[in-house]
Amino acid sequence: MKITGTFIDEITMDIPSNNWTLSHWKRDFKAMKHIGIDTVIIIRAGLKNKAIFQSKTLGRHVNLLPVYSDLAEMFLTLAEENRMSLFWGTYDSNEFWQQGLHQKEIDINRELADEVWEKYGSRKAFKGWYISQELARKHESGLECIRKIARHCKNISNDLTTLISPYMWGGKQFDNPITIKNHEKDWDYILSHLSGAVDIVAFQDGHVDFDVLGDYLTVNNNLIKKHGMKAWSNLETFDRDMPFNFPPIDWRKLWWKMEVAKKVEVEKIITFEFSHFMSPHSLWPSARTLYEQYCEHFSIENLM
Repeated sequence: MKITGTFIDEITMDIPSNNWTLSHWKRDFKAMKHIGIDTVIIIRAGLKNKAIFQSKTLGRHVNLLPVYSDLAEMFLTLAEENRMSLFWGTYDSNEFWQQGLHQKEIDINRELADEVWEKYGSRKAFKGWYISQELARKHESGLECIRKIARHCKNISNDLTTLISPYMWGGKQFDNPITIKNHEKDWDYILSHLSGAVDIVAFQDGHVDFDVLGDYLTVNNNLIKKHGMKAWSNLETFDRDMPFNFPPIDWRKLWWKMEVAKKVEVEKIITFEFSHFMSPHSLWPSARTLYEQYCEHFSIENLM
């Protein structure tokens, strides 16, 4: 299986900016398209007090920093030029819903979704919504937040597809990793409450050790299908095994994770995230050579 979708991480939390202009983004979308990427996912329209466009909604609710350019318009245009589908990421306060103030997070996102749909909903590339809040375990406040935001997004947009990308409480990040049995129990409960609101679930694949990844993906896929959703895999193209955050992943690890995703029969592989960790134009030289390795593996002509 090839990687056919990528997040666009332009309101970054822990990754440095490439500092790209429109011309840089144009060539990066062409590089994505060249290797078969047909779907781009804006990871979030806003984070804390930052946004990708001058949102009146966010300006009313948070002390929004100045927004100098409409990145949303640019991404929609580039997606249309390259015949890609775009999923719109919602707002993440990284605060309210985690503190039990989920209704505040829900209210802001409902209002923002209305604004976004009125402003950009007619765009040809606009094919779905990405609900940006991420869960790993049973979390009632976060669950209620995702469920109500997703339902509102579907209601205002003629039932467009909704996507989430949760993670796993694994040993690569946490000192008290969850057992696969408890993971299954938590996510059976979570997905039962998201059924009808969320259409696609793409678990992040980087938090558990490689030797158990297949077991976790199998459990995930079975649960996702049980609750009537589509199972994608969010293959992380950065490396969590290094003593610093975050370099592009070793090609052999990426290859192995693609094989695992293929074996468990996910429907689509997306990645976090092409432009920083796999692009021939990335600030990381090793991302450029990762792109070369990927092209060589799939017999794709390397035009770079």
